[in-house]
Amino acid sequence: MSEYKNNRFYQSNIALAGLCQAVAMVKQVARKSEFDQAALATCIRSITVTDPSNTEEVFGDIGQLSLGYKTILEQLGNQSNKDVEITRYIANLLSIERKLSGNKKAMATLGERISNVQRQAVHLELLDTQMLRNLDSIYTDVISPLGRKIQVGGEPELLKREDNQYRVRAALLAGVRATVLWRQLGGKRRQILLNRQQIVKSAEQTLNHINTAN
Repeated sequence: MSEYKNNRFYQSNIALAGLCQAVAMVKQVARKSEFDQAALATCIRSITVTDPSNTEEVFGDIGQLSLGYKTILEQLGNQSNKDVEITRYIANLLSIERKLSGNKKAMATLGERISNVQRQAVHLELLDTQMLRNLDSIYTDVISPLGRKIQVGGEPELLKREDNQYRVRAALLAGVRATVLWRQLGGKRRQILLNRQQIVKSAEQTLNHINTAN
């Protein structure tokens, strides 16, 4: 596994798992009164890590992305189990990332706003309401204007709650961060289709490693 970790394909799949975990959390928060708080905290943390020494460091460690790897397998491993809602969120975020990466002003603003959150993160817990509110405002101010708003489906009563709105937008921002990282590591939309079996195999190996370690 140690030699495999140096593989760029493996590294890009970490970022893809981060993206998948973020969109899975969007769906969980919007549809369930109870959600995986640890998985959401991993997503939030990834936004604040902007100068990592390696890809795993963005998410804490590989074991924190179990939900993301499971989502990869559900989406790509067995096409009959593919979740259309998850697919739509991923496609939307890939489109947003392209617009963001081509907009120098938006990228600069995003960097400045995240720097502010990094300073606040020293004093706040990752899932603190103020932290989530700050990330929500970044998504609303910087990301939303780049294109069509992502329509999040879910339970109306849950989506009406302000704290859940913060969580959803914070998770979407984490999805943007993971998508940017994935692109930087050579990820391309067509590769998801062309290299589906390789991605699935890599996800299976990594998930087995996580389960064995635990």
